[in-house]
Amino acid sequence: MASRWLDEFDEGIFIAVDIQPGAKRSEVVGIEAWRNSLKVAISARPIEGAANAELIALIAKWAGVKRENVSLVSGNKSRRKRMRIVGVSSEQIRALIEDL
Repeated sequence: MASRWLDEFDEGIFIAVDIQPGAKRSEVVGIEAWRNSLKVAISARPIEGAANAELIALIAKWAGVKRENVSLVSGNKSRRKRMRIVGVSSEQIRALIEDL
């Protein structure tokens, strides 16, 4: 079953992410059903790219890939972002979501 927040391509996936900067701790929260995105809390403030850098590091660790395999496709200055992760499948990400 296809998810609008998760798209697969040959080398990996694209995910829609909704972030909450300035949180008490950084963590993947789960699926935000009404926004159809992955909700992620980030402790860094959105100043000079700090929140984006922390988001990339957190998603890489969570997905079990190198930071170089995670990139922002869109939403650089927005809470709603689209990310590209190389080296994982949609099934792997869905399993991680189920473990939250």
